[in-house]
Amino acid sequence: MPGPSAPPPPAIYSALLALLLLLTPPANAFSCGPLRLHDSTFIWDSLQLLRDMAPSPTQPCPQQHAPCSFPDTLLDTNDTQQAAHTALHLLQHLFDTLSSPSTPAHWLHTARHDLLNQLQHHIHHLERCFPADATRLHRRGPRNLHLSINKYFGCIQHFLQNHTYSPCAWDHVRLEAHACFQRIHRLTRTMR
Repeated sequence: MPGPSAPPPPAIYSALLALLLLLTPPANAFSCGPLRLHDSTFIWDSLQLLRDMAPSPTQPCPQQHAPCSFPDTLLDTNDTQQAAHTALHLLQHLFDTLSSPSTPAHWLHTARHDLLNQLQHHIHHLERCFPADATRLHRRGPRNLHLSINKYFGCIQHFLQNHTYSPCAWDHVRLEAHACFQRIHRLTRTMR
C-alpha cells in the first residue's frame, strides 16, 4: 500500500497562480469586443433612419441656432473606456430626447420607432461592456463628462421649450442628433 503522497513543491503553486492571473481578466476590465461587429453599420443605419423619420418641415424655418455647444474635448481621448462611456451617455440622451411625446406630427412613426429600437439595442450592448460598479467610477472623471453632456442636452431641451416644441425647433434638434451620431462614430473608432 503506497504511503501518502508528498505535497507539490511551492514552485508549482506559484506557476499555477501566475497562469490563473494571466488568464482571468480583472474585475474592472473593459470588455467591449462583441460590440465592434455591431458598430460597423450602426451609425449609417441610424443616420438613415433619422433622415427617414424626420423630414424637413413643410414650411421653411427661420434660421434658429440653439446656444448649445457640445464639449468637443470629450472626443479627444485615446482611452477606450472613456470613449465608450461618452458614447453611452450620448446614446442615452438621444434616446430620451427622440422618444419625447412632443415630437412633431409630421415625423414618421415607423422610422422613429425603428431608430429608438436601434438606439435601445446599442445602449444595451454598451451597458454590458462595463462591470457593475463602472457607473459609480466613471462619474469621477477629470472632465466630469456626465455634467458636460447633461448641460448640452439640457440646453437642447430649453431650446425646445422656448420655441414651444415647434416643428422648426425639432428640425434643429434633428440636426443636433445628426451631429451627435457623427460624434458617436468618432468615439467608436477610438474604441476599436
